[in-house]
This record gives sequence, structure tokens and C-alpha cells, in this order.
Amino acid sequence: MNVYTTDSIRNVVILGHGGSGKTSLVEAMAHVSGLTSRLGKVADGTTISDYDKEEIKRKFSINTSVVPLIWENAKINILDTPGYFDFVGEVEEAVAVADAAVIVVSGKAGVEVGTEKAWEYCEKYKLPRMFFVSDMNVDNASFRAVVERLTELYGKKIAPFYQPIREHEKFVGYVNVMKMEGRRFTGIGKREPCDIPDYCKPNLEIYREAMMDAVAETSEEFMERYFEGDEFSVAEIRSAMKMNVMDGSIVPVTMGSSMELRNIHNVMNDIVELFPSPDKKSCAGVNMKTNEIFQADYNFSKAKSAYVFKTIADPFIGKYSLVKVCSGVLKSDDVLYNSSTESEEKVNKLYVMRGNKPEEIGELHAGDIGALGKASCRTGDSLSTKATPIVYGKTELSQPYTYMAYRAKKKGEEDKIAQALAKIMDEDLTVRTVNDGQNRQTLLYGMGDQHLSVIVSTLQEKYKVEVELVKPKVAFKETIRKKSDVEYKHKKQSGGHGQYGHVKMTFEPSGDLETPYVFEQKVVGGAVPKNYFPAVEKGIQDSVLAGPLAGYPVVGVRATLYDGSYHAVDSSEMAFKTASVQAFKKGFMEASPILLEPIETVTVLVPDKYTGDVMGDLNKRRGRVLGMNPAGGGKTEVVAEVPMMELFGYSTDLRSMTGGSGVYSYEFARYEQAPSDVQEKEVAARAAAEA
Repeated sequence: MNVYTTDSIRNVVILGHGGSGKTSLVEAMAHVSGLTSRLGKVADGTTISDYDKEEIKRKFSINTSVVPLIWENAKINILDTPGYFDFVGEVEEAVAVADAAVIVVSGKAGVEVGTEKAWEYCEKYKLPRMFFVSDMNVDNASFRAVVERLTELYGKKIAPFYQPIREHEKFVGYVNVMKMEGRRFTGIGKREPCDIPDYCKPNLEIYREAMMDAVAETSEEFMERYFEGDEFSVAEIRSAMKMNVMDGSIVPVTMGSSMELRNIHNVMNDIVELFPSPDKKSCAGVNMKTNEIFQADYNFSKAKSAYVFKTIADPFIGKYSLVKVCSGVLKSDDVLYNSSTESEEKVNKLYVMRGNKPEEIGELHAGDIGALGKASCRTGDSLSTKATPIVYGKTELSQPYTYMAYRAKKKGEEDKIAQALAKIMDEDLTVRTVNDGQNRQTLLYGMGDQHLSVIVSTLQEKYKVEVELVKPKVAFKETIRKKSDVEYKHKKQSGGHGQYGHVKMTFEPSGDLETPYVFEQKVVGGAVPKNYFPAVEKGIQDSVLAGPLAGYPVVGVRATLYDGSYHAVDSSEMAFKTASVQAFKKGFMEASPILLEPIETVTVLVPDKYTGDVMGDLNKRRGRVLGMNPAGGGKTEVVAEVPMMELFGYSTDLRSMTGGSGVYSYEFARYEQAPSDVQEKEVAARAAAEA
């Protein structure tokens, strides 16, 4: 591939709801631009961007992939993102390095939750955007309905650039609203002039008026001419549109059919003409040597620097670090400094990725997207020169809150699984593993049930190791509410030395649920020699690891040794430890033992219309709603305290309740006494396990 300078680069992220046609649009653009000789299909598993085995099997995107296309002497770096919410981390990484966005809306399904979320991403990163209404070849697709809904949501900034011409329920051409001219398709990327059908004219007038309003708003001179009834030239409209699209005050709506390759050429024309090149965007980091702001701004003449926004770690094709060049020109054989690891690394080869196919390239200019092969850097790292060490802010990624416990299906594969998961976590920063030593389980965190299912399949397919997901144990704890006074004598005789340890102890609440136990001794007169005190405490220390009630860790117990006896020959540390363990079991059960459950502070962000449903559901989960706060944009934040055990499966339930529009997070608040029915169930489960 040729080297492209900053002004001829466009970095465009493709966003939209799952199944709206994002990957099909990318495939159509690749074919129309001449990158591919035949049109791949998602259903056949032959697309450039959905190359992963899991994507082919499941028939939807899981990873963000980069597909660079050449159109009108410009390089368009297309970032094809997943639409399903479980893979939101991939979307966030792509949006952070894009300079503009195309939001795909199905003409058949209309505006969906994923459409609105895509808009929110564009607002957050201030991205110029356009809508592409797909499936215009489908019988019941309605461009008008989509435009009306978008206008209802986002107001006058919605400007249809094209209007479909349909004859006998077929998509045969379009009207260019700017030129007020009709076009009929004659082949791939080919069309001929045609008359505008009468049935198109009523809607066309509405679209044209909206466009003229927007043009008039760009200057006082245009406003005067507009009121005087003066017509704007196509060049004037184009120029005004470019300015408006860049600042986000106009959002074009285009349309087409990816399957029939219709109107795809206009989408690419508009991307090149209306979307900004990277040098029109700002970008800043911190110079670690001077502690001053480094205004990179994708300027090719400044010191070279780049940001690693994604990692591909594939057992078959190797490891690639996807980078966006923030300043300067990156060349193969450059030596780059990684501020995170404080180490230098030589770049052996530079690549551009086409899906999973790397193509070697000599250099990458500021603003371009490429890849480093076999580099030791990780996602989120900043690369620069040692003379000018720059650090860029890391992309904010969603936190995973859905989790399951996992275990190896085959014994002895634990190390292999850990290594494979480490590689998966290099690629996907929304995957986490947590070792829960107290409950003897390892937890796998992801963005939802589907995400966890994909991870399990990836382990099996890519890394040839199998894990089983099981419902995680809740981190209950045990404590006592009353005081007990117990005595235990451990006495055993068996030829030679026997065993003798005798303790009298009290057990009572310590008032500190952060600490497992407090040990005190108030022995007088040497009834138990001092040298056996540590053995008695060791018995308590071992006992609190798994309590007598249901086998959970013990907290908040004060154990006091106040009397006992010993035998000059038969007493030993082991005997006193054993006596202490037995005294603990007996004393704990006599001191009104209770089970404590973890309580989480849950924050749920939902559209206002779902607030009642969410609150009702939280109440069913034994939750206490603490408050509701307006969050802007027609959304409400609900804050509640909910027992941890009731949050299992909440991600799936919240999505189905809110059509995928609700999001939640939680953090540990405290431990509280579990209800009697929960305690009885856990005690019964312990008894059944021991039977």
C-alpha cells in the first residue's frame, strides 16, 4: 500500500445496533472501492472484518477490525465495531481513535437502542457523524420513518442528503437533495440521470427545506439571501455542509443497499468530502521530561509519538499492536520509547491491517492507523522518542460486572488456562479474573453472559483448553451475637506419651467486622503455662477460616482464654491447639451464630420510562432504593442497596427489562445479617455436602 499524508486520511468508525448491517456496509465499501474482487457475506462467513472463528460461527462481530480503503485519492481507515452490548470495550477503543462516525440504522428495524448509544458515543468524543440507512432493497424498509424518528430525537440537525426512488417495491435509484436531481442505478457505482417521480416530491420538499435552513444558518449573508428567496448554488451548499458537518451542527442521512451495492459510492464520496482529516482534530499528551502539555494535533513535523489502542494476540497470526500515530512519521527500524515500561524498543516492521491480514508498509504519517508486529507494548501504552517522552490519556473503558466461577475440565491444565486467559485479557481489557481465596474459587468477569460464553469458546477453539462455568459462591461470613462460656478437655492415652490439653474460654462479639478475631488471655496462677498461649491462638486462627455454621470465614469474634489445666508430661502445643479448635466450635455455636451477607451499592442508569420497572425489580431483589437523580437526556439514575446474592444474572434481566438501554455498576458497601431463610438454606447446603 502507498504511504498517505495526514490531509488525505479519514479515520471512520462504523457504529450501530447489532444486526443493523455494519459489517455488510464495510464489505460493500471494500468491494466498490476495488479492495476485494467479490462481495463477502456475513451469513457465509466470508467478510474481511469478521474473520475470527467465533464471529464466523455466531454470525456477528465480536472484535473491532480495521479495513483501510482507497477512494478518490484518500485513505479511509474503517473501524468496524460490534453492535452487541457485551462487546462494548471494542467499541470504546475504536471510537476513541476515530475522527468521525457512520451510524448504521436498519431501514427495516428502524432506530434502536444501539443507534441511540452510538449517538451518545459521538457526543462524548465530539465526533462528526452521518447516518446510513441500510436494507433499502428490503420490501418493508422505510427511509421516511427513520428520518422522522431521528428528527424527533435529535431535532433540526438531521439532514437527509438522498431520497430513495422505489418502483414495484424495488430500490432503483435516488434523488440528490442538494442538486435536486434524480439518478437511476445502472451498475456497481454507476447511475444515469432520471426524472424525479411525483410521489417523491412531497417528502423531497421537506428534506430540501431542512437543508436550506441549515445552509442559511452558516452566515448572515446566506440568511439574508434565504429570506429574499435567493437560490444557493451547489458549491455554496457543499461548502456550508462541510463546515456544518465538521462542527456537528448538521448530521447527514444517507441510505443504500449493501447487498445490491447501491448508493455505496456516494457514502464514500461524502466521507472523503465532508469528514475531517486528522489534522483538523486536536490531540494532546504530557511531555514526561518537562511536565508540559505536548500539543500533538496529528502534526507530521513534530516529534514522533503514537498511542496503542488495541492488541491482537492470535496463536496463528501472532501479536500485533494497533496504533494511531499522534505526531511525526513512524518508520520501520525506528526505536520507540514506552513510557509505561520505561524501555526502548526497535520497530522491526510496520503494517496496515486488513481485518486479520497484515500488509507491510514503510512509514505511517501522523493521524494514520497501523500496526507494530511482535512488540512488547500493551493496549493503552504511549510510544514516542526518549528525547521527547510523551504520555497520552488512556481510553476510558466500561467495567465488567457480570461474573461466573470457572474451573478446568481436565486436571493439570490450570497453568495453560491461566496463560491463555492472560492473552485474552491483553486483547480485551473488559475481561478480568479474580482469585477468591476465601471461597476457594476463581472468578471470570465480563460484560455479559454472551461475553463469558465467547471467552469459554475462544479458550477451547484457539488455545485448546476447556473450562466449565459454574454459579459463583457468595462471599458470606459468619459471626456471633451473644457471649458463650465453654470448657474443652482434650485427653488421649496411647502407649508412651499421651495428649492432654484443657481450656476454659469465653467467646463474644468483638464489634469489629473487619477483623476475623481478637485473642486475649486472662489466665492466673499458671493454670495454663504461657508457652501454650500461642498454640491456643493458632487453634482460633485456623478455626476462623471456615466457621462451624456453614463453612464461611468468621469475623468479629473475641476469644478469651481464662483458665484450664495441663499435664507435666502429656501436654503439648498440638494438644492445646486441638482443645482450642474444639472449644471454638462449641462456643461459636452456643453464642447465637449468624450468617452475614455482602451488600452492594448499585447505581442503575435508565431512560425515564423504565424507572418504575427497575425500582420494582430492585425491591424484588430485597433492595432498598436510596434515591433517584435526574441524569439528563431523559435518563434517571437509581441508587439502591442490594444483597450481592440477588445481583446474580442482573445484567441479562436489566437488558431485557429496558431493551438494552439500561446500564449498571456496583461497589461493596458492608456486611449485614442475612435473613433466616437464606441462613437456613446455606446451613442445609453445608450439612448436605458433609453427609
